[in-house]
Amino acid sequence: MKTTIIGLFILIMSAQLSLGQPGLNPTNRTFTTSEQEIINLSKDKWQWMADKKADVLDNLFLEKAMFVHMGGSWGKEQEVNIIKGGMIWYKKAEIHDVTVNIIDNTAILLNKITLLAVVGGNEVTNPFMVTEVYIKQNGGWKLGSLSFSHLLTPPAPGAAPNPDSH
Repeated sequence: MKTTIIGLFILIMSAQLSLGQPGLNPTNRTFTTSEQEIINLSKDKWQWMADKKADVLDNLFLEKAMFVHMGGSWGKEQEVNIIKGGMIWYKKAEIHDVTVNIIDNTAILLNKITLLAVVGGNEVTNPFMVTEVYIKQNGGWKLGSLSFSHLLTPPAPGAAPNPDSH
């Protein structure tokens, strides 16, 4: 009887561990090749934004791309001009968590980040959940939407950045 109870307990515990909650802790997850491609493209995008590579970003953004910030929303041309003109300088995006879902030719990526930026000449740090939507066209991924949602609480102190983000 005692062996049966212990065996049942082990079975229940292993079932709970194997089910997990995919997407909530992707640092322990293996990504598909396509998912990793999107994660890498997003990481590159953050670096291009930090480096103010407006021409590279202009090529990445779809013509009808939409951008949502704390201060408003606008299209591709205004976003590229904001980056080029330095009105927003995305100095560093520290990525704490990443989730990506690919549905047909659309990839939806969520990044939980701490963003260090210069906005209107003032350096600010904010925690965000960033939604990025990529569309596959002519064999390559293009950004169709970038949306910042301000988080009320920053990532936990000492939270390790996602190893795929650096």
